[in-house]
Amino acid sequence: MAEERPSHDQEFVEYVVKSIVDHPDDVKVNRTVDEMGVLLTLTVSPDDMGQVIGRQGATAKSVRTLLRVIGAKNNARVNLKINEPEGSDRGSAPAEATKTEEVSEEAPTQSVEEAIDDLNL
Repeated sequence: MAEERPSHDQEFVEYVVKSIVDHPDDVKVNRTVDEMGVLLTLTVSPDDMGQVIGRQGATAKSVRTLLRVIGAKNNARVNLKINEPEGSDRGSAPAEATKTEEVSEEAPTQSVEEAIDDLNL
């Protein structure tokens, strides 16, 4: 039996992501097709997540936009899912933000000079 050749959308994602990450050998793209369209699932090294997502998700959004163009050209709906790797610290960020908000609500109001004095202990 012949090996199944990756499609254009899968090759595109692999090429772009491998070009921007530090660990290109860890990039894996899984392609599934169902009644909703094509789903590309991207898995990268935990160290490369920031580069793949980009600032405020700009890189991921750009890749998704280009995938929609490729999908439209082939009359298919293409979606990209980025797997969060094991050991990622992304899950702890919202908890820290919430924790900071709770502390700031309970902290007494002080002037800038008082806050600087507190830091210089």
